[in-house]
Amino acid sequence: MTTADFTASPFKPKIVQRPRQQVEEQIRAAIRNGVVKTGQKLPTEVALSRDFGVSRTTVREALRSLVADGLIEKVPGAGGGSFVRALDHHTFGEELGQDMQNLVRVGSIAFQEAAEVRRMLEVPCVRLAAENRTQDEVSEMRAIVDQQKTSSHDDPVVPELDVRLHSLIGAASGNRVAAAFVQALHQVTEPVHHLDLDAEVGERTVRQHIAIVRAIEKQNPDAAEKAMIDHLSYLEEHMRPDPA
Repeated sequence: MTTADFTASPFKPKIVQRPRQQVEEQIRAAIRNGVVKTGQKLPTEVALSRDFGVSRTTVREALRSLVADGLIEKVPGAGGGSFVRALDHHTFGEELGQDMQNLVRVGSIAFQEAAEVRRMLEVPCVRLAAENRTQDEVSEMRAIVDQQKTSSHDDPVVPELDVRLHSLIGAASGNRVAAAFVQALHQVTEPVHHLDLDAEVGERTVRQHIAIVRAIEKQNPDAAEKAMIDHLSYLEEHMRPDPA
């Protein structure tokens, strides 16, 4: 048989991965497949270099890439090392919020753009929350609004309570991706910080929160949607001219 017998060559070049990529991809696959569990400590750099047959420098570079991707975290100290991070929608929301915050700060995206997307998501999320909420979620929402009722408008805890309530509404929707985005967008936009806030505006927003929670508790999607729209419209009316 000669090469002329082939109508097309069956051979193709295969890309040979660099040692760092092999280490990184095997650890990444072990995490995603659940072979290495959340919170579990990875072997030491010395042990990994021995297992993979590569240098400690190669292992260190691979671990650094996995840290950058949010899959592991490095903990210093005697009991430290490389630990697998929790991979869920809460973690995703936190990471997404930090990334968007950086983009807003450097001017790659405008504050208003993030605020508009938050409003787009809040209305469908509150409808879903009214349909899917659990009693534990309702109890937590009540606890938040009860704390809001006893807090003055200039209390430092007010922005945190606002983020917690809206994030919880997102979580109660039952859609974890939507919940992560609502959580992230509230962290970035922090509506309370950009309001022309006084005692009257603070009291009014708390009453609106109460109406939203009441509609969710009664599992009334229409009432929940109206209460959320009223709330968001009120916030828009009292937003400072240039929140950036």
